[in-house]
Amino acid sequence: MTLDQSGGGLRNAGRLFHGGNLRAAILGVNDGLVSNFTLVMGVAGGVSDATIVLLAGIAGLLAGAFSMAAGEYISVSSQRDVSANRTRGDDAVASGDTKASLIAMYLSSGLTESESSAVASRVSSDPELAAAILRQNAPESEEDAIGSPIGAAISSFVSFVLGAVVPIVPYLLDAGSLAFTLSATLSAIALVTVGTAVAFGSGKNPVWGAIRMLLAGGLAASVTFGIGRLVGISLSA
Repeated sequence: MTLDQSGGGLRNAGRLFHGGNLRAAILGVNDGLVSNFTLVMGVAGGVSDATIVLLAGIAGLLAGAFSMAAGEYISVSSQRDVSANRTRGDDAVASGDTKASLIAMYLSSGLTESESSAVASRVSSDPELAAAILRQNAPESEEDAIGSPIGAAISSFVSFVLGAVVPIVPYLLDAGSLAFTLSATLSAIALVTVGTAVAFGSGKNPVWGAIRMLLAGGLAASVTFGIGRLVGISLSA
């Protein structure tokens, strides 16, 4: 009993970066970095005032982080609701197989068929105890795999901020005329780093993951910079 409770505690403690929460964190870093990088480049292409670029970058960071967190909270909550409804339906259908499930569980733990049947008969006479034992020894549920709504929201918020702050660091440090170049350089390094980490974690080629991320983010930033430049020229004309 103590070991099972300890295992449950460890599982609960690790849920912030588990299942859907880990997915939310990865998406948050990608979205924060790419979206704010393209925003900063677009604004920098249209204006020369570093204060305006910084203001736009901070606004993009906050708006994106809160939007990402709210979206993940709603998404994961909806997934868990669907999963809970499906689980209740499955439990209702399988309620008559409690003894068979107990026998199978005890057989897998090393008891003989007669021993398993005897223990299962005694345990199944108490429906609440039987249900508790089956839940305790069940594999990870679909809800656990999905993650918690609050955990997903926190993960996505924090990771989005971590990604989105990279392009505005030079402007926060008041790097002057070097701010634009440093912003682009730091963002490119971050794109390569994130692309490598994501590819490595998914078992893909890290080099290709880095190149793909750099090309995608760089192309998006180049397009927004070009559009910002055109808009800035037309407004000043």
